[in-house]
Amino acid sequence: MNQTKNQLTKVICAAMVCTLAACASSQKAPATADVAVSKNAVENAVSAGAADLAPAEINAARDKMMRANAALAAKDYTLARDLATQAQADAKLAQSKSNSAKAIAAANALDADLRVLRQEVERAGK
Repeated sequence: MNQTKNQLTKVICAAMVCTLAACASSQKAPATADVAVSKNAVENAVSAGAADLAPAEINAARDKMMRANAALAAKDYTLARDLATQAQADAKLAQSKSNSAKAIAAANALDADLRVLRQEVERAGK
């Protein structure tokens, strides 16, 4: 009876170890994917000109990406995933601000061109 109890205890312990290992690896995959997606979002924002047009937001995104990578290296997958999600949000905000600033600049340039054309039409009509 005692031997059966020991075997049952060993089986339960083995099952628990396997379960914990599965949980750890299942957390790692989403955290790694989230960090990769966030890195791509930061790169896209930089390509959109965020470094010049939204420096505070892109710097916040870069900082959170570095912290997410550090958390991933430390195997703190929950923190890595949270920081990666925040970095992605900051990067998207930076990209949106950059695109908005470019659109405003283009609209202002078009307004200036229209103003010059109107002045030329008025001069030609006199």
